[in-house]
Amino acid sequence: MKAVRKYIRISPKKVNVVAGLVRRRSVVEALNMLRLMNKKAGNELYKAIKSASANAVANFAQDENALKVQKLLVVPGPTLKRIRPVSKGRAHRELKRTSHIFVEVGV
Repeated sequence: MKAVRKYIRISPKKVNVVAGLVRRRSVVEALNMLRLMNKKAGNELYKAIKSASANAVANFAQDENALKVQKLLVVPGPTLKRIRPVSKGRAHRELKRTSHIFVEVGV
């Protein structure tokens, strides 16, 4: 029972901080934590875990209360390169990082 969210416009470093809090917890407990979290990464992880648990319930007839977050992997996606003009006609590069989130839930 897996779910994938790709090309999330947030740095993988920031997502990993929140992901560490919900790894190896029950799905219900993880969703409750993420719903109340005041971080953008919390919302993205909530969607991924909710999707994985919905897949487990709909496709494999699992009980949502018995499910646990077995694997939660955050990897970097492609980086968007942008230019910021600075003084004396120069330019600095801005790196806008993206993330891919892979979630696996099981009993």
